[in-house]
Amino acid sequence: MIPASPPIRADLFSLFILLGCVQGLILSYVFFSHAKGSNRQSNLLLGIIILSMVLIIGDVWLGYTNYMFRLIWLVDFSEPLNLLIAPATFLYIKAGVNQQPGKRSWLHFLPAIVYFLYMCALVYPQGFAFKYNANIGSFHPEMQRLAGTAYGSAWMFFTKWHINDLTFISMVIYQVASVVFLKNAFKKRGISFFTGEKNSLTWFRDFFLQLAFLVLVFFIVRISFRHDLGDHIIAAFIALIIYLTSFAVLRRSLFFHESGEKAVRKYEKSSLTPEIQSATLGKLQALMVSEKPFLDPGFSLPLLARRLGVSTHHLSQILNEELKQSFFDFLGAYRIQEAQRLLGDERNAYIKIEEIGQMVGYNSKSAFNTAFRKIAGSTPSEYRKKSVNQKY
Repeated sequence: MIPASPPIRADLFSLFILLGCVQGLILSYVFFSHAKGSNRQSNLLLGIIILSMVLIIGDVWLGYTNYMFRLIWLVDFSEPLNLLIAPATFLYIKAGVNQQPGKRSWLHFLPAIVYFLYMCALVYPQGFAFKYNANIGSFHPEMQRLAGTAYGSAWMFFTKWHINDLTFISMVIYQVASVVFLKNAFKKRGISFFTGEKNSLTWFRDFFLQLAFLVLVFFIVRISFRHDLGDHIIAAFIALIIYLTSFAVLRRSLFFHESGEKAVRKYEKSSLTPEIQSATLGKLQALMVSEKPFLDPGFSLPLLARRLGVSTHHLSQILNEELKQSFFDFLGAYRIQEAQRLLGDERNAYIKIEEIGQMVGYNSKSAFNTAFRKIAGSTPSEYRKKSVNQKY
């Protein structure tokens, strides 16, 4: 006989988490549908991360609201994803900073894959009593358990009973790896890790910091609540991350970009005069042609501003208003132009593509290929081959 289930719980936590699930599904679809071109891998990984979050908090929502008693076969269905989010976040950050994960990057997902197979063999096929008891053990430890036996020896469930410990270890390891990688990326560009200036790296830094707070929340909840009674707090924080990511995506959307006079208002209080702006632009162009400082891998906006004797804010304003470019677009244009010159020179035919990339300031072959394809419309090897064919 199936015991009566507790009444459905409906409160602010359940509503906040449910709306986070809906928002996350929409957001993951957006990233999956934009998984193409130079951002294919990073968008695909971010879509996987968001969808995993949705399934995890959906699992918690069912348990917290007591709907799980009506879908008892779904108990703990999302557990393997606990070991997926942290490595996927690390790979997403690497891919986004133009250092594409290697061919063996899938090995980072091996713990999640192994745990999924473990669940398929030992947990998912278990009977009603096992799953019912697992559900009340997490959310209603005061309720009476059903009599029944589970197949498998007690020691086989050791991994299952310690999934929270394994999740925390995975999160800490990959958070450490992510912060080390990000700090090196900021250092190479000559930018402070805590800079308030928006650039391509700060998006990944902010996403990393959100996940770092999640690790802290996870730890505090686990030591504060017995069983899984605090899971709704973790789920609510994950839902908050989904909301923040959605808000950030909307802000970056081209649909909301200001143009014309509205865009100029960003610098309406600037002390930069037209005379200084014109003189600095002339010095900038002369410097880039004569000294080619962009060939230095550590070349950055602050370093360039010091060379020109202006503030970073004024230099950024000049690039935006006069050249309609960000610093990184400006830098990439000069580097790729120089790379095209080197690739088109038959005297450099013996030089490898990777070495050409290093010569123009790229430490990573994948970063060079990505930037070259974005600006030139082809890979460096395709460009070199085309240049040779045109000559003959």
